[in-house]
Amino acid sequence: MITASMVKELREKTGAGMMNCKRALSETDGDMEKSVELLREKGLAAAAKKSGRIAAEGLVCTYISENMKVGSVVEVNCETDFVADNEDFITLAKNIAIQAVQTSSTTIEQLVSEKYIADAAMTINDAVTALIAKLGENMSVRRFQRFSIEKGIVQSYVHAGGRIGVLVELSCEKQDDVLIKVAKDIAMQIAAASPLFLDNTCVDNETLEKEKEIYRIQAINEGKPEKIVEKMVLGRVNKYFKEVCLLEQIWVKNSDYTIKKYLQEESKKLGADIKVTRYVRFERGEGIQKKEENFAEEVQRQVQGK
Repeated sequence: MITASMVKELREKTGAGMMNCKRALSETDGDMEKSVELLREKGLAAAAKKSGRIAAEGLVCTYISENMKVGSVVEVNCETDFVADNEDFITLAKNIAIQAVQTSSTTIEQLVSEKYIADAAMTINDAVTALIAKLGENMSVRRFQRFSIEKGIVQSYVHAGGRIGVLVELSCEKQDDVLIKVAKDIAMQIAAASPLFLDNTCVDNETLEKEKEIYRIQAINEGKPEKIVEKMVLGRVNKYFKEVCLLEQIWVKNSDYTIKKYLQEESKKLGADIKVTRYVRFERGEGIQKKEENFAEEVQRQVQGK
């Protein structure tokens, strides 16, 4: 009988996917060493020795349902831009974005444990492991986000061939070409200007107080009289809002407009209020510490197959 603990042990030894480990154990009647050999023969155990490498390249992909009511954005990482340009890797990333639209999963762990839409015989984790073995680089499905709305639309924008991906949700009672155009403009704004908050009410008190203290110290260091320091702080806070809050930002396509004013104008044209309800912006590799390597050493490592 193949137990869960046996599958777990084989997975830890080889780095292969759970279903591949289970099948290997079944084929070898539970013999651990033969199972390891079987996975190595199939190239699936090769992923284990690559799992420690830093994967900070890759793709950010998005997918929007036909009715524009549901959308997803995913980040799938690999080690080099060469693999990021590989057709198999691109297909994997795009398929996972499609699957993220269809999923009920709320965590990345749940998502990658699902049956892979391109091959029901394996999970997403298994598909990633198989591609690691095939292409010789560490990979991971790092994160995803899924939006769904009844009255309004979800739209996306991908910049620089998958370096940045944006998902934005707009609520509105009407749905036509005007709303679609606005959604695309807002997604492009988010990609270009990287807002941290939707509006100034979304800025948490801790962040705001920290900014105020910085501006207060700056004003004092500039030798400003104490009686005008607070006025300067207020002015700089308002400037901060214009930099980090989406609705307060200057529209990148027309500097005469803020995003708030642009939405108001387009709402008048449409005859219905257009509101940005939420958004997310993924930038490939953000927050991942990339290991700097000597180029000659990297070439030697590749030649040695490590």
